[in-house]
Amino acid sequence: PLKKYFLGQETPPNKRVTTCQKCIRTPDIENVGKTARHGTYFEMLGNFSFGDYFKKESTRWAWEFITEVLKMPVDRLWVSIYEEDDEAFDIWVNEVGVAPERIVRMGKEDNFWEIGSGPCGPCSEIYFDRGEEYGCGKPDCGVGCECDRYVEFWNLVFSQFDSDGEGHYSRMEHANIDTGMGLERLACIMQGVDNLFEVDTVKNILNHVSRIANQPYKADEKKDVSIRVITDHIRSTTFMIADGVMPSNEGRGYVLRRLLRRAARHGKLLGIDRPFLYEVVDTVIGENEVAYPELREKESYIKKLIRVEEENFARTIDKGMELLADMLSGMKEGDALSGEAAFRLYDTFGFPIDLTREIVAERGVGLDEAAFNRLMEEQRSRAREARNRGEIIGWTDHALDFLGQGSTSFVGYDTLVHDGKVLGILKDGEEAPAAAAGDEVTVVLDVTPFYAESGGQAADAGMLTGPEGRVKITDCKKDRTGYFLHTGVVESGAVTAGDTVKAEVDSVRRRATMRNHTAAHLLQAALRKTLGDHVHQAGQLVNSERMRFDFSHFEAVTPNQLAEIENEVNRVVLEAVPVAVYETDLPTAQKEGAMALFSEKYGDIVRVCKIGDESMELCGGTHVHNTAELGLFKIVSESSVAAGVRRIEAVTGGGVLKLLHETEQTLREAAAAAKATPAELAGKIRAQAAELKDLQHKLAAHTAADVAAQAESIVKAAVPVGSVRAAGAKLPDLEPNALRQMGDLLRDKYPDLVAVICSQANGKCSMLCVCGKDAVAAGAHAGNIVREVAALAGGRGGGRPDSAMAGIPDPAKLGDALAELVPVVTKVIGG
Repeated sequence: PLKKYFLGQETPPNKRVTTCQKCIRTPDIENVGKTARHGTYFEMLGNFSFGDYFKKESTRWAWEFITEVLKMPVDRLWVSIYEEDDEAFDIWVNEVGVAPERIVRMGKEDNFWEIGSGPCGPCSEIYFDRGEEYGCGKPDCGVGCECDRYVEFWNLVFSQFDSDGEGHYSRMEHANIDTGMGLERLACIMQGVDNLFEVDTVKNILNHVSRIANQPYKADEKKDVSIRVITDHIRSTTFMIADGVMPSNEGRGYVLRRLLRRAARHGKLLGIDRPFLYEVVDTVIGENEVAYPELREKESYIKKLIRVEEENFARTIDKGMELLADMLSGMKEGDALSGEAAFRLYDTFGFPIDLTREIVAERGVGLDEAAFNRLMEEQRSRAREARNRGEIIGWTDHALDFLGQGSTSFVGYDTLVHDGKVLGILKDGEEAPAAAAGDEVTVVLDVTPFYAESGGQAADAGMLTGPEGRVKITDCKKDRTGYFLHTGVVESGAVTAGDTVKAEVDSVRRRATMRNHTAAHLLQAALRKTLGDHVHQAGQLVNSERMRFDFSHFEAVTPNQLAEIENEVNRVVLEAVPVAVYETDLPTAQKEGAMALFSEKYGDIVRVCKIGDESMELCGGTHVHNTAELGLFKIVSESSVAAGVRRIEAVTGGGVLKLLHETEQTLREAAAAAKATPAELAGKIRAQAAELKDLQHKLAAHTAADVAAQAESIVKAAVPVGSVRAAGAKLPDLEPNALRQMGDLLRDKYPDLVAVICSQANGKCSMLCVCGKDAVAAGAHAGNIVREVAALAGGRGGGRPDSAMAGIPDPAKLGDALAELVPVVTKVIGG
């Protein structure tokens, strides 16, 4: 975030800055809980100089702070420098007074800070020697050793180069300082404790976990690891959720979900068989609310989200663990689980690959991650292709490349018609001097009334009329510098760079969009009033057709609640409440109580939308002047879009009238199909449903009798195999439910039977293997048997010892596969 200041691209708020950053870091997640220094959450204290002080001041002040303020003993301190940085060595020895023998030169990997391209430079790290008892005992144990003796707690980065990311470095005009000191590591040193989990504020969280697990800390090292993992992860997740991160399957949401699931699994390893992480949140907040009061403000929201994620994962992990156990059965140390199996666990059952990786490692089994990654990439490619098929033709994002630094002035809050100069034209993704009738173009104006898609509000449409032609605009977006790019088709004549055109927004579409946007604000207020303050916007889309609003909530909204929410919005609509939209500075808006989005970045001046005493939000979109302009508000649907996130779609104004007409038409068509009037329709449907239910009961009774008869014929053909009997059969057109019903009957009625039944229905061929309890006791395993028999027909499957399924891609090979049933059963029982 500070790169622009280091490079001089922007003026920093001050030449000297200090920070305390909340950080999440997961590359070393496997070591969390196992070492004294690894954690996923930590607070990083930083000093920054933007072209002000440099090496001499930074090193001198650092040494002054740790020796005179913190009073660390000098004989326990060590310094490392970049091996080629003689200047730093000279400063430490001659300016600061550090003994030369306590300075260690290290290579680029350890003491040169850079991440890709951009500002970088040599660094100097300060270490604390915790004592020989923390060392590894190796003769060469010293600064840089991976053991816990020498703890690096402060890194002074001398940012003086600009890297192109390919090994070329140029000196920046002004050298900078970027330091980072880990608060937890510093606390370990100052409090004299063994690891970060025993620092005062963290230890109280650890103790809470121990109480829930009924497991004393330091009584069992294996369980201590689980206690420490949970302690670390619940700190991380509490802060992430407070900062607006939601569990998901990508990006930072995936990091959050992964941490929560790892913590929940370690809870199971401690014998905790219920959701419990949300309880530990109380202690996390209690230990941190003085510095971070937002934790207490969002307490109920954080706890609810974590509990829902725990409950959802409990269902996932139970099913996944069962399936993974079946997959691993029979595997020995050195074997590897296939990438296809791991992908099926992830894709079908939501079982995380990280958890699969950990479990197979605990069993001494490998994992074909290359195959898993290949399947994941294939899935991503399919998703990308699907998205690409829906892309807007003609859109591009490189106006800056030919227009240079600048932006478009937006006047659309106050007018829907305004003249603008054509700064540039893009055609086929390239700059063009002009465009003629039929061309798909993107036009850049210096001034525009067109609203560019942002903040969840759809773009305006309309017309550009110039001296020689007209362009029908269907979309408008902003590029990365603030140019508005109007996308559309030249309807007639031609448009040329430099033309002055009349930009006219489709007023009907804009007003409909404004109604839906204002409705979104009223909806959020009604949701919070009805469901609770944990409700926050998690995304929205407002256009001329309807309003879609995503929000944080943890269960389906009931019909009664939906009615209450709808009535609350319509109350405000019918009261004709004035809507005030104005600009102010961010602190004033926050002081007045304006709601802001978690993830949004705001400037110094913000736009506030205030609807009487009902709603007050920061918003850059367009709104009506009075709630009466909405006409009426009607909820169309409520659904789930992700764990802990619900979605409401609604319409206003003409959209409500359209919905009523469509509903009336559907009702008339349904009544005609049922040969009834609309008033009689409900009674007619109830009568038909009762008749259908009666027919289904009769059909089920007939099917059960038929299944029982077929089962008897299968048993008569069974062949003895040791102490069990084996039977195989192909049954045409047997539905999956009937197939399972027959399997249950055979398994429960004939304890010594191993049966493999195949059926083809609805274009799919399935194979079911069941083993009675005596057969299982004799060594039969349905999962292993069906796996081998199905493989003979090109199929794959597995399952429990008493019941397992497989899919068969080539039904023509079923006969040959079933012919090998007896040898397979013999092998499995013998094995």
